[in-house]
Amino acid sequence: MPERTPVTLDRTTVNGCVKSVSTAFELLDCFRGAHELGVSDLARRLGVAKSTVHRLLTTLCIRGLVEKNAETGLYQLGLHLLELGQLAASRFQLSQSALPLLEDVRQRTGCTVHLAVPEGADVLYVERLHSLNGVRLFANVGRRLPAHCASSGKAIAAFDPAFAELRLAAGFPAVAPSTIRTPAAWDRALDETRRRGVALSRDEATVGLMSLAAPVRDRAGRARAAISIGGPARDVAHRIERSAPLVILAANKLARHLYL
Repeated sequence: MPERTPVTLDRTTVNGCVKSVSTAFELLDCFRGAHELGVSDLARRLGVAKSTVHRLLTTLCIRGLVEKNAETGLYQLGLHLLELGQLAASRFQLSQSALPLLEDVRQRTGCTVHLAVPEGADVLYVERLHSLNGVRLFANVGRRLPAHCASSGKAIAAFDPAFAELRLAAGFPAVAPSTIRTPAAWDRALDETRRRGVALSRDEATVGLMSLAAPVRDRAGRARAAISIGGPARDVAHRIERSAPLVILAANKLARHLYL
């Protein structure tokens, strides 16, 4: 048999990470805000040579994590990422346990329903059930938002001091006209959330939208996730008194199932 040529890996490390692998993940993250990107644009965003980007893209394409559009010559995320994401979601116990509760809340409120978890100083929406009226108001809202501009972020931070500190350290970039912008406003929002048991967000991530969230707390009282509803601000505002108990009940049921 012919001798197989060994595959070499750039093992240069930065803070314990393999640099080439870390750069590949940064490359994938560039597609969060763009459907397609070219080599030059990716090189500029990553601050590396185009030859480096080309090598990374070639490897990622071979593995199905990135695909090249033959018509545009640009690159986009590949189907293998979808496959891996669906596998991860199917094995994520929190989502599996929450889905029936989320569906019940959607049926009772008619609103879009989210399940969010903390990720760094942000919240990551791991489930999203769109409203029953067929209008996908949150279609342009990303799966990740800074905690300070999302009701789910406030709901979790109010009952997880470490998460609240991460957002404080990261700062409060303005996302919409009513976004929290100062530590004092952040503290007031968390105090209000603890007092009411739910967090509210209006025109803080997207103008015209409002959301309401309740924390999913473990045995120690720490928030591990949040369930929220969202929709047009005028509609959600009129339903707060009726909807808040439904969201709190769903969050408490999920907490009892998973943590108590």
